[in-house]
Amino acid sequence: MHRAPAAMVTKPMTDPNITIRTPRDPNTLSNYLNFVTRHTAASFEIDFAKNVLKGGIVLTLESLTDGESQEIVLDSSFLDITDVKVNGKEVKWSVTDRVEPYGSPLSIKLDGRVPSGKTLDVAVQLSTTEKCTALQWMTPEQTSNKKHPYMFSQCQAIHARSIFPCQDTPDVKSTFDFAIRSPLPVLASGLPTGAKEYVPGKEGKSGTLLYTFEQKVPIPSYLFALASGDVASAAIGPRSTVWSGPEELLDCQWELAGEIEPFMDAIESVVSPKYQWTQYNCLILPPSFPYGGMENPVWTYATPSIISGDKQNVDVIAHELSHSWSGNLVSAASWEHFWLNEGWTTYLERRIQAAIHGEPHRHFSSIIGWKALEESIERYGKDHRYTKLVVDLKGSDPDDAFSSIPYEKGFHALYAFELLLGKQKWDTFIPHYFETFKFRSVDSYDFKSCLIAFFASDPEASKKLDGFDWDKLFYAPGYPTKPEFDDTLVKTCYELADKWKFWVEDGKAFTPEKKDISSWVANQSVVFLERVQSFADKFSTKDVREMGQVYEYDKSRNIELVSRFYSIGLKSRCHECYKPTAELLGKIGRMKFVRPLFRLLNEADRKLAVETFEKNKSFYHPICRQMVEKDLFGDKKKE
Repeated sequence: MHRAPAAMVTKPMTDPNITIRTPRDPNTLSNYLNFVTRHTAASFEIDFAKNVLKGGIVLTLESLTDGESQEIVLDSSFLDITDVKVNGKEVKWSVTDRVEPYGSPLSIKLDGRVPSGKTLDVAVQLSTTEKCTALQWMTPEQTSNKKHPYMFSQCQAIHARSIFPCQDTPDVKSTFDFAIRSPLPVLASGLPTGAKEYVPGKEGKSGTLLYTFEQKVPIPSYLFALASGDVASAAIGPRSTVWSGPEELLDCQWELAGEIEPFMDAIESVVSPKYQWTQYNCLILPPSFPYGGMENPVWTYATPSIISGDKQNVDVIAHELSHSWSGNLVSAASWEHFWLNEGWTTYLERRIQAAIHGEPHRHFSSIIGWKALEESIERYGKDHRYTKLVVDLKGSDPDDAFSSIPYEKGFHALYAFELLLGKQKWDTFIPHYFETFKFRSVDSYDFKSCLIAFFASDPEASKKLDGFDWDKLFYAPGYPTKPEFDDTLVKTCYELADKWKFWVEDGKAFTPEKKDISSWVANQSVVFLERVQSFADKFSTKDVREMGQVYEYDKSRNIELVSRFYSIGLKSRCHECYKPTAELLGKIGRMKFVRPLFRLLNEADRKLAVETFEKNKSFYHPICRQMVEKDLFGDKKKE
């Protein structure tokens, strides 16, 4: 059975009474074992004319050693740093050579030894640059009403360092204050504490407001979030609001109204402690947002693709809400243990689905998830290191390892313990885990130790855990063991797919009708379309056209359906789907859809794929643009 090195099983870095000698996170250049951030105060002006943030940050750092290091090293990337002070005094500092993909560390020399427990205030004046990977700046023409510019951040995984120098590792959590100046409304990952207008002649530009927020719950740097643009809000629950562009607000409110509080009640019946963040709000971002959602505290950032007019995609919010416990309250200590964030969150999301819709829906979602897992594993290869639950990211960019694997393989790890121990016993451990590690960062070995210790006094459970193959769980590449799922909700999907298969492959008589799917929820169509994708190369253009028209997939507002329908068209080389696919790729930046569609379009018509990318690359978020560039042109960066 695997045993971690001693340094990897000590208490997390967020415990102030420790000294860890070996860092758990290989994706930071900071010396966070010597000095650790306790509080971060960010003060920025949003300059839409130059597309930069300018201002500064003050990091309150605590010494964890008795002066063993007289240097503070912070992560930074593509920043224009102009001044550094420690406790208000000038110090020697330098930005050292860039280390790909981790940036250019900021080195700060101290005058003398700093005793353990003593704190320092490190103030840095800076501006972001055009190479910032965390910010997307949108012109008025790129927004829905074409009236005002828009800016939003996406710091996961290691992009916070391109906004401000920090210890950019999830193994460090700090409280935050935000003071943000902008001519347009601002949201940040904290609770709002006010907004006031500048008086002409005082600091800041006339016409800008100062927006202030505070985050008293310690969070890692990747949860630092800012957005500013022409946004409005509406209530969707007793402690929830939705924010979006003014023109989309009513549609967003209709889609989400009444959904959040039942999700809250469902998850709080499973986990403990209660919701820690006071408010839960959703910001529906412009369509270039690269993810389905980002669990920024207080304000979840969400893709507009969930606003489909049928309330069929709001489970994305159930996922992001679950992150309030797994990821935000209890954080993976490094991106090598990302499954602890996403596996737990996917598991809790499906517990919400079971509580609200019934247990068959949890299994139905798991079946959909298994298909996503298959696609990721087959794309990497079954023996690829990124198909392991615990991955080795030394020297690697965590974004390169991003896939459905930590979500779905992580879910199956936890579901395996539910099956092994029995749901009743497993459910006693869930609140214990979150209570034990709240406000802290953990790795897979902490999880293992906590689980074994919790059941140590239960002979039956302890015996099962003693015989459990932890090495296989953590380090075996490829597929986990596939459990038996309740297939009640997928049977009709498979049966209809088989009718199409026999028709297009064997010519067996079949007449598609709208009633075939009239009683389905949208996700049943997702299962059906994914099943059809496996034999889509047998389709003729006529077959694709008939499926789209009869089932109205070609007219749907639900991108989960439209994207999969176009995938069938691309695999079958139906030219009628090429142009609509290219047009869709100019309207949505969510990587879940963009990357697979670009891969298929590239196989069907490389010229159109490249032209579509060139036409829309400024529309995509920098993270998405970089990943699609790799998909189309390989590791050789396109000039």
